Amino acid sequence: MATTIIVGTQWGDEGKGKITDLLSEQYDVIARYQGGCNAGHTVVVEDKQYIFHLLPSGILHKDKICLIGNGVVLDPEVFFDEINALEEKGISIANRLFVDYKTHIIFPYHKMIDESMEEEKENLKIGTTKKGIGPAYVDKYSRNGIRACDLIHSDSLEKKLNSQLEHKKLYLYKNYQIDISKENINKIKEKYHEYGQKLKKYIIDGSLLLDEQIKKHKNIIFEGAQGTMLDVDHGTYPYVTSSNPMAGCACTGCGISPIYIDKVIGICKAYTTRVGEGPFPTELVGSIGEKLREYGNEYGATTGRPRRCGWFDAAVVKYANRINGIKEIVLTKLDVLSHFKKIRICKEYKINNQVYPHYPADSEIIKLIEPIYEEIEGWKEDISHINNFNDLPKKTIEYIKKIESLTDCKAVIISVGPKRSQTIIR
Repeated sequence: MATTIIVGTQWGDEGKGKITDLLSEQYDVIARYQGGCNAGHTVVVEDKQYIFHLLPSGILHKDKICLIGNGVVLDPEVFFDEINALEEKGISIANRLFVDYKTHIIFPYHKMIDESMEEEKENLKIGTTKKGIGPAYVDKYSRNGIRACDLIHSDSLEKKLNSQLEHKKLYLYKNYQIDISKENINKIKEKYHEYGQKLKKYIIDGSLLLDEQIKKHKNIIFEGAQGTMLDVDHGTYPYVTSSNPMAGCACTGCGISPIYIDKVIGICKAYTTRVGEGPFPTELVGSIGEKLREYGNEYGATTGRPRRCGWFDAAVVKYANRINGIKEIVLTKLDVLSHFKKIRICKEYKINNQVYPHYPADSEIIKLIEPIYEEIEGWKEDISHINNFNDLPKKTIEYIKKIESLTDCKAVIISVGPKRSQTIIR
């Protein structure tokens, strides 16, 4: 039996979808443990591209069990849209896709609040996707949320919706002049009653399922969304997501004990990107950053927003490795760097003329970071067809070994393109 957590070591978009899909062939269960449809995991199979916002990335393997854990916030509309899109392509999810009873539900008013709050902020725009993720988590932690199990009990759902909507109606009108009419309230009730009936066949006790699979010595992947630097506790707060993408949340987000976790694998790009606002020490504002964006097709899978691009930040990845317990990394999009004569790696920081080898916890100090770079010769060769580590250009291998040295981790998988076949296993 092997239980493995897949976690992003940067600001998300590291390529977790491809790696989860790739590794799923050797696993029996793939469980998503946090986030919502603000994530976009892209998988390419035989020139066909699939983008998942809610469904675990292992869903394309037809014999795998997939679970959406209780730590996720679920938008039923997106959930069923993704199922329909897969079934139209001949991929059946019958009896192998499940949602935990305790998973919280996103409603239309969560999206209204999300959009209104972001537009209201003049000085502190977080860069939310406006999918209602944050407001849904707010209701969860204020003990006022509506869960998947509530959708299948019509009387309970109606009482909770009435309570929620009366409060939200006043809040939205008072703060944002958004008026939710009685007619709209009734439409929401009817629509989510229908979702509840459709969800019945998917809803199970996810924790019990995983416990049974562990006792059967099955292999399990726990898949997170976003990345460590967007973690609400340990990321670049307040420019973070509304949940905990770090590895420790896999246990609370799926209802299993930490003693069952065997390994945490960190996913990182061969350079660095982030979407939205917030600190980004190695960001390249000029032409080099634009080239990275174009060569890497760095546009958000969920929103289409252009990603901010910069050189590899070893201090960030080392920090993520430490708080997640990562000993092995997967290096993705290495092929993108084939376009550059010179490549830089940020090995540490300078702050007020003092060298910082670690990513600082103080958000005020982060603003003062000056990256200390080491420049490396580029290889200027196409590596997208290479499947053996020793066949890589000498300078490419030197770059990988430099990253391994700076992050204290071995790169066990190297991705040189979006397809499953464009992968080097060491």
